[in-house]
Amino acid sequence: MDHAPGNPQDPQNQGPHDARELPVCYRHPDRETGIRCTRCERPICPECMVGASVGFQCPECVRSGSGTGHPAAASRPRTLTGGTVTDDPRLVTKVLIGINLIVFLLQQSLGDAFSDQFELVGDARFTVGGALQGVAQGQWYRLLTAMFLHANYVHILFNMLSLWWIGGPLEAALGRARYLALYFVSGLAGSALTYLIAAPNEPSLGASGAIFGLFGATAVLMRRLRYDMRPVIGLLVVNLIITFGWGSIAWQAHIGGLVAGVVVGYAMVHAPRERRSLVQYGTCALVLAAVVVMTLVRTAQLT
Repeated sequence: MDHAPGNPQDPQNQGPHDARELPVCYRHPDRETGIRCTRCERPICPECMVGASVGFQCPECVRSGSGTGHPAAASRPRTLTGGTVTDDPRLVTKVLIGINLIVFLLQQSLGDAFSDQFELVGDARFTVGGALQGVAQGQWYRLLTAMFLHANYVHILFNMLSLWWIGGPLEAALGRARYLALYFVSGLAGSALTYLIAAPNEPSLGASGAIFGLFGATAVLMRRLRYDMRPVIGLLVVNLIITFGWGSIAWQAHIGGLVAGVVVGYAMVHAPRERRSLVQYGTCALVLAAVVVMTLVRTAQLT
């Protein structure tokens, strides 16, 4: 994003047009923000926000002890949701993309036999006269492994681009542990809803359930920060149109992941500071409990 010459945070250097624009983050000049550090008043984006008792602080104020008299080590920088601010805020997203790409290469090398062993299927035979396989036969691992499989090059390209665009900023805002919890809980919720509703012999695979969970949490975060919701809502609507307009897409995984992402995202963003971790991870546990219940109910139906 191009900016006019001069200091964008100095009112004397702003013309009539510039005065109406949001300031940019002092660490990321390409990101506009309406939030400022409560101590030094630097503009800070979600990646740089560190939750404080009142408002948010920038990493520099937190590292210096923020004038509290505590040493810097006692005031570790925290994200909006209480996670630790790290040097590489996109590391987990990069690792997840790497795992998906490696698994896809294995699929291409080993063929359908590899996919048949790990894709999500309720109860089916892959060969005539072969043994029944699927989650109903005790292969619960398929709920997880299917999240890292993809049908073709277009499928993985679309999902990995979405994961990078949506997941990177969200990881920076939540912190690694909370982001990882959100990703896996959303993906498992999508797998469980697919197992519950879809035909038992209909295979399903892909990271879309987890990615839709990231969409849901991003919408919650943007609303919390009072950002313009139109871009993320527009992108979500387009994805939902594709979901229900394309016959080969497992819409159950998308909806299950989206609902779980909204629920977990709301808990992550709005948890009270004094019980933050309990509310955040407790909500994750409740969603996982729902995953177990859906899986048990469907297994009882099929067996």
